[in-house]
Amino acid sequence: MNTPTRAALGAVILATSLASVASAQNVFTGTNVAADRNEDLLEDIEDDAERDITRFGNEGRPQGFTGSFALRALGSTGNTDSLDVGIGSDLNYVQGPNGYELQLSYVYGEDDGKKTEESLFYGLEYTRDFNPKVFGFAKLQGSVDEFSAFETDTFLILGAGYRIFNEPNRQWSIQAGPGYRFAEISDVGRDINEEAFGISSDYAQKLTETVYLTNDTDIVTSSRDTVIYNDLALSVAMTNTLALRTSILTEHHTDPEPGFKDTDNTIGLSLVYSFN
Repeated sequence: MNTPTRAALGAVILATSLASVASAQNVFTGTNVAADRNEDLLEDIEDDAERDITRFGNEGRPQGFTGSFALRALGSTGNTDSLDVGIGSDLNYVQGPNGYELQLSYVYGEDDGKKTEESLFYGLEYTRDFNPKVFGFAKLQGSVDEFSAFETDTFLILGAGYRIFNEPNRQWSIQAGPGYRFAEISDVGRDINEEAFGISSDYAQKLTETVYLTNDTDIVTSSRDTVIYNDLALSVAMTNTLALRTSILTEHHTDPEPGFKDTDNTIGLSLVYSFN
């Protein structure tokens, strides 16, 4: 469901403090040269990123195996020892009208030797095209998070989808269907097993030759609770295969368990490698 992402690279600023007027004039001249070189660099980046965004479903996607990997990490030592790691992957395989997709997103955090965060979001989906706009699907999605109200939350859904926009610069598809939800509430040992209904939306917009905006939303509603997963991201291309991705992943529950907040947000800056 997610599209491969792309990226941009920024510029270099050179500042120097000199006393004489002649030296100041040289500084301004140097700044102009740097700006010209940065402009040439950005033009090269745009040339490298000249390709259409990947289409949703199977329509227009290349046959065979494609995908992307993302990685972000931040660590510190000294007065405070901390570690934050995030890993994501989006793997796709298309064979005729049949498509298979695996999505994984893992986050781990540690502060002074104590684990502060660990979560895994996943999705496994099969898609079958009936025509260029209509498709059927089966999907297993969920999360594992010991710091959330729901230690595990899994949803299996069968349904149909429709492509609203299927253009080179704009893609939007929606899908919905009935399913079954089973979840484990943290520190309680009580399970939830119930019928549910799911709605998903995938949107991508090409803003410039190197900048892309994507927003993927999954809503699972049942008699017990409604959970909303939303992944909003801005990607900027550096090359045909490398991109920088800034994202915010939100998990919201309409009826959280006592003592838990209804919303969790994970903000990340990732380096994404895409391959065909």
